Amino acid sequence: MFAITGATGAVGKRVAARLAAAGADQRLVVRDPGRAPTLSGVEISAPAEYADREAIIRAFDGVDTVFLVSASESENRVEEHRSVVDAAVQAGVARIVYLSFQGAAEFCTFTFGRDHWHTEQYIRDSGLEFTFLRDSLYLAGIVSFVGDDGVIRGPAGTGRVAAVAHDDVADVAASILVDGDASGRTYDVTGPEAIGLADAARIIGNACGREITYYDETIEEAYASRASYSAAEFEVTGWVSSYQAIAAGELSKVSDTVDRITGHAPMGLPEYLTRHPASIARLMPREV
Repeated sequence: MFAITGATGAVGKRVAARLAAAGADQRLVVRDPGRAPTLSGVEISAPAEYADREAIIRAFDGVDTVFLVSASESENRVEEHRSVVDAAVQAGVARIVYLSFQGAAEFCTFTFGRDHWHTEQYIRDSGLEFTFLRDSLYLAGIVSFVGDDGVIRGPAGTGRVAAVAHDDVADVAASILVDGDASGRTYDVTGPEAIGLADAARIIGNACGREITYYDETIEEAYASRASYSAAEFEVTGWVSSYQAIAAGELSKVSDTVDRITGHAPMGLPEYLTRHPASIARLMPREV
């Protein structure tokens, strides 16, 4: 029995669909059962927040393996992850497959990547078997970097990022869940190449038929241009530091994980845009 957390999200719902297609027994662990994907042969938990350990323990009852999708970015994110890990131990779960982040380290540039490192350490110390999937930034995220004015703004310099598609991450996760994996392994999950944001702008522009450009902001400009969102300081720092991590080369490593685990090549940005035209609909030239 698998427990799939974050089953209403971009990766979790894809993993759940792949397990359903494979006929695997699974339970979707969600905050709102009404939003759970409709799949044949799956159980859906009662409402279960990561921070509600007792609810998570009940959701994990009879489960062998948990696919743990990281919580939404918050100041309490690591504590929420620890709550889930503790619940897994108490429920008698044997293994966690955790969706982490490329370059996760105690002092990595991307501040949200540090949350992933602390979570990994907690899982290592829990006594559970584990596999860590460290995915790069998502291709969908790269597209979302483009403002409505057709400009990608951020302090990424000339750095490169091996961005990956949600579908490829889900394919890897489902394969490892179903086929099993030696405990203690960590996999980088990336696209087929590392590209700079100027290249990404050109590719997106070609796909949507308008000029898309990249502006390399200073750190000060990056914080100033995001001030209008009135977001919490930790969140803005996370946004800005994602570009800084690209500049530092911390997201440029290309892995062969998708090819090796799934048997197919990962999508690059051009293929992603072809397969997901809705991702650039807002950027298409408007008829006058």
